[in-house]
Parts: sequence; C-alpha cells; structure tokens
Amino acid sequence: MSISRRTFLQSSGAVAAAGVISSPAFAADEIKVASIHDLSGGLDIYGKPMVDALTLAVEEANAAGGLLGRQIKLISYDPQSNMQLYTQFAQQAALKDKVAVVHGGITSASREVIRPVLDRFKTLYFYNTQYEGGVCDRDQFDTGVTPAQTVEKLVPYAMKKWGKKVYVIAADYNYGQITSQWVKKYVLQNGGEVSSIDFFPLDVTNFGSTISKIQAAKPDFVWSALVGGAHISFYRQWAAAGMHASIPMASTTFAVGNEHIVLSPDECNGMLICYNYFQDLKNPVNQAFVASFHKRFGADYPNITELAMGTYQGFRLWAEGVKKAGSIDRMKVIEALETGISIDAPSGKVTIDPPTHHCILDVHIAEVKNKKLNVLEDFPQQRPTDTAAVCNLIKNPNDNQQYVIKI
Repeated sequence: MSISRRTFLQSSGAVAAAGVISSPAFAADEIKVASIHDLSGGLDIYGKPMVDALTLAVEEANAAGGLLGRQIKLISYDPQSNMQLYTQFAQQAALKDKVAVVHGGITSASREVIRPVLDRFKTLYFYNTQYEGGVCDRDQFDTGVTPAQTVEKLVPYAMKKWGKKVYVIAADYNYGQITSQWVKKYVLQNGGEVSSIDFFPLDVTNFGSTISKIQAAKPDFVWSALVGGAHISFYRQWAAAGMHASIPMASTTFAVGNEHIVLSPDECNGMLICYNYFQDLKNPVNQAFVASFHKRFGADYPNITELAMGTYQGFRLWAEGVKKAGSIDRMKVIEALETGISIDAPSGKVTIDPPTHHCILDVHIAEVKNKKLNVLEDFPQQRPTDTAAVCNLIKNPNDNQQYVIKI
C-alpha cells in the first residue's frame, strides 16, 4: 500500500490530517463548492484522482468566467476514510461554509452518512462513484454507473469467453453485497452457475484460505468486487500462487484505483473490466481533456480513472444546471437538472435521467494489458434500469431512501 499511496499522492504534496484545503480566495460573492474525498486513509487511491478532476473542472470554469458572473471556490475536506469525519465535514460544508453543492463520498457507507446530513440541511449533493444502485433522493444526483449498466454487459461477455462456472469475491459492505447478487442474477440468466460468494472486510489482507477454496472449486473464472488498498493483496497472492495464469478474472472494481499500474503485468494482464470511461477513448472531447489534465497535473500522471471522470462530469452537469436555472438555489438547480440536461463529456454523451437522478451514458468493456486498459467493445447510452425499477422522483418527489432492488 505504501507504493500506491506514494504513486497517487505525489502530484498533490502533503495533505494536513483531516484537513480542509481551499483554493485561492476570490471576491466575497464567490460560489463555494465542496469536495469530500479521501486524500489519506485506505481509500486514497480512489480519492486523489477524484479531487484532481474536480480541481481541473473548477479551474476551467473560472478561466471561462465562472458561473453567473461569479468565481467558484473549491473547498476540499479530507475525511481519511473515516465515517465520523465524513459526517463532520458534511455538516461543516452545509452549515459553516454554506456551499452550493457537495461532491463527495466513495463507498456506499460514506454516501449514506453524508446523504442524511445534506438532506437535513437542504444542500445539493452529487455522488460521482459507481455503486450498487437504488438511491432515490431528490437532493442527490448520481453520475456513476450501476449494475444494469456494467455487470449486465460484462457477465455474458466473460461467460462467452471463459465458461459458465463463476466464483465471486466481494468487499463486505453494501456495494459488494448487492453487486454480488446482480452478478449471480446475470450468471443464472445466461445459463451459468455461481459456485460461491465470499465477502471480505475492507481491511483484510490475507487471502490464502480463499485462494485454496477457489482452487478446489475450479471455476471457469473469478468475479472480483474487491475494494481499496488492502484488497490489492488478493491479486498479488493470487498470482504468487500461480492462479493468475490458470483461472481468468473479471471485475467492476479493478482499475478504478489504478491497481493495474500498482501491480505488475504478470499479476493482472488479461483481466476484463467494464466502465463508463477509459483514458484512451478516441473522441475529440476526450483528447482535449487528457491534454488539459496532463498539462495541469503532469505528463507522467499514472492514469485518469473512471471515478475521476465521474467527478469531472458531476461538476459539469451541476454547472449546466446552474446556468439553466440562472441561480445556485438548490431547488431551482434541481428543477433545471430534471429537464434532462446533457453534456458532451470526455466519456461521450451524458444525460441526467429525470425520474432517477442517475445518468444515461456509454459503457465499455476493456482488457488489462501491460498497465493499459484496452477497449474491446462499446455499449452506447445505457440507462439506469435497475434504479428506474424502484425510483420515480417526478411522480414521488418526496421519496428519500436507498431501495434494495429485488433481484
């Protein structure tokens, strides 16, 4: 983990513990935007690129004149992967700093401690991370992919390539628990079988007994929904046991923390993944974005991640909502976004789905090869059909919960 932390924090410098980092002060009528992302702790491999992307988005907006003739001030809080600090900073953002919007949270657990605080204090919230689906809250917008957009595509692709017997390993919290059930649903739907589903707390680093269980089960492939710096140990131990060469792997979490750069090619080549964004997507908007990102953060920046792009797109969508509303007032911006605002993003067209407050977007299957993510197949304009089955904020604007979608 020391290697990955150095790698992903090197361009930002030291971060004060539990600190609040502000961009340079502007005039008194500045618009304040909050970032609550882990810059230290076990999830910093995800949080650092997200903050970098948000920083770039704010700087681009300010260089273009700001919003509504006002400059934007980014206030960045580091919750250190600590749920108590997530709660504390959400309250500080809403009450003390009086921000117009919060972009924050990585795990579902962090989202579910931020969300009620911001609901209580009437503060708009963007959750820009892939997750298990089902959140239905008018004060929140979700820009990350859900299982109906990724798992539904990757399961049949992997089964066609490798076979029908699947062994699932997952992080032991909402995302891993619920996503593993989606994997099971799509495996069964495609005529396969799930031999086992094993869960692991985020701090687990020893996977020896699990690797032995997988060896005994002899699946056609392993599905990984592992999360965080500690779980990188699984891939190293898997390769050290000689398993990487014999049993392939698919994942909808691998590489969002640039694990494919931290690990050697011998530890992860050939893995299949599915996301909305890959740095090497061939379109003019993305090529311009990557050039700007590298100019700002250095040509040696390891890789622009799916979570970084979700955060960049989240800010861009919010900014378009502000422009359309002519105001930063929470309800006016919500109503503007609910018209189905679209942006031409580096990942392709991204559109707010009004009933769910989730996004319609492109997804892609890619293969890990020599520290690169090579796109194999594209699926344009995928809708969040899982969350749409339980959430309609146009008909039920007072809904405020996370549904466990019946699978």
